[in-house]
Amino acid sequence: MQVEAHSDVACFEALKEPWQRLVPLSQANFIFSTWEWHTHWWRAYHPGKLWLLLVRSADGDLCGVMPMFVEQQPDRGRVARITGSEDVTDYLDVIARRDCVEEVYDALVAFLLQSDAFDVLDLANVHEDSPTRTAFAERLRQAGFEVSVMQQEVCPLFDVPATFEGYLEMLDSKQRSELRRKLRRAEAADGLGWYIVDDQRNLSEEIDKFLALMAASHPEKAAFLQSEQHVMFFQSFMPVAMERGWLQLAFQTYDDEPIAAYLNFDYDDHILVYNSGLKPDRYGALSPGIVLLAHLIQWAIEHRKRTFNFLRGNETYKYQMGGRDTAVYRIEAARR
Repeated sequence: MQVEAHSDVACFEALKEPWQRLVPLSQANFIFSTWEWHTHWWRAYHPGKLWLLLVRSADGDLCGVMPMFVEQQPDRGRVARITGSEDVTDYLDVIARRDCVEEVYDALVAFLLQSDAFDVLDLANVHEDSPTRTAFAERLRQAGFEVSVMQQEVCPLFDVPATFEGYLEMLDSKQRSELRRKLRRAEAADGLGWYIVDDQRNLSEEIDKFLALMAASHPEKAAFLQSEQHVMFFQSFMPVAMERGWLQLAFQTYDDEPIAAYLNFDYDDHILVYNSGLKPDRYGALSPGIVLLAHLIQWAIEHRKRTFNFLRGNETYKYQMGGRDTAVYRIEAARR
């Protein structure tokens, strides 16, 4: 295994096809590992110096990608982080082909040990099941780095059952009764409807509707969308996700007015609840956010999806809707 380091943004374009082939074969097969995600994230944010580490076999095949950037921090010096960053990317990882993960890790650790490009390696949002949390961290430790591994946050999720009744039985009795009551009230309300955006709709207009609902739902989300970089990322990545069949943008409507929305990703038969929007003041009595979420859970059941993942955060509604905790971890490695 040989490691190449690249800092030219043009490298992204050259890597498109091999990176796209690599991700489904990797231990990090998430939408957040895709070439599309990292490329559009870099175009929107580019917060430091790009540092793409590519691991190739003796015959030149791409076996691993560690897409990073290096930024100067006053307290830690030069910090190397995975592109995507923890603010908008729920899972981050080294991307290594499953049949040669250990060899990829060995090559990367040997390269990092000799590199003078960074002072601290900071890997955030590593999935609890990833061998990066265990095997890669241990290799860094054995190579002489001072390594810490700590739980960072939780990602509640549940395995999608075979039927909606089976889903309801997963909930505790109080939440089951409450959800049934909200669904009955929604069914009785004239003018209430919902839809998932398809290619018959104007996606640009639907994205604008979503961003308006997102900003209306909470002051923190409104502040988040004051950043041109965040808006640019949403507006550039969502059409690409739609083209690839990964986007699930859904709206609850009242007399055709959008009153709640979810931006989900449908990737590898997993539904990922990425963000949401809501008009809580005018339509709160209809519980549009919960009702729409229930529709999307039923859709996931009907389409035989594997998991329904609420992604990072321990908000109460995620557990009320059946989520159980999984964890993401931060790995820090510093030179002794």
